[in-house]
Amino acid sequence: MEKSIHGRPYIETKKGPVLTPCAPNGVLARLGDKWTILVMSILALEPARALRFSEIKNGIPSISQRMLTLTLRNLERDGLVTRHYFAEVPPRVAYELTPMGKTMLPALEGFTGWIRDNWRAIEQARQRFDAAGSD
Repeated sequence: MEKSIHGRPYIETKKGPVLTPCAPNGVLARLGDKWTILVMSILALEPARALRFSEIKNGIPSISQRMLTLTLRNLERDGLVTRHYFAEVPPRVAYELTPMGKTMLPALEGFTGWIRDNWRAIEQARQRFDAAGSD
């Protein structure tokens, strides 16, 4: 019999519960990636207008040009971001969240809010664990 916990399906077997995939691992890894969260967040600041590559890059100072390019390409591939190319001199490219990308924002807000509320406790737990050694 299939059940779920926090939206994650699992099956009860004789050996115990077995988690079943609810999404391909690649999607879960992408959506939990720190660059994805930052890019989605910067695009969400101005949802009514597409942002140029340089505007996104300036809003995330620690991201390299290569990593931003890869992140935007992957988000476009997943249908979360739309790329607009303008054949001007010089050429101009702008990005915006798709309707599906916008539906991810409430979940992203919940996730980042949880991190904000708990990161100090996580750091303290890591310090205690590291201080105890790997017995």
